[in-house]
Amino acid sequence: MDSPLQELYQEIILEHNRHPRHAHAMDDATHHAKGYNPNCGDDIQVFLRIQNDIIMDISFQGEGCAISKASASLMTEKLCGQNIRDARQFSSDIQAALCDSGNSEFLRTQGELAALEGVKKFPIRLKCATLAWHAFDKTIANEPQNE
Repeated sequence: MDSPLQELYQEIILEHNRHPRHAHAMDDATHHAKGYNPNCGDDIQVFLRIQNDIIMDISFQGEGCAISKASASLMTEKLCGQNIRDARQFSSDIQAALCDSGNSEFLRTQGELAALEGVKKFPIRLKCATLAWHAFDKTIANEPQNE
């Protein structure tokens, strides 16, 4: 990755860390789950409001490093409005792309989410980047809370 692109990616991560999107608890969530990374203490909760298999709203809250918060913020922007099947597949694709042997080309086509590609250089930080996505997977696997 060339330096100007790497700098842009770092700025995207920092921006989403400083001003995370959809960062709040959701009172009317139909689904909720928690993700925790004991290696660094990142703690993320993901909230979904699902109606007719569509993610009508998604949010997160918690404490974590810049990478975990930025990844959660980017995730909420990407998945809001998607149907559950497509969101589940996308989550799987992103997690696979972030793996050391993952498809970087796929990641590069995902707009701001491409900023997570730089994390692949630091394998210990991959759990930070995937924490919110794992929590999302856990959330949609849970039974609805308010139905």
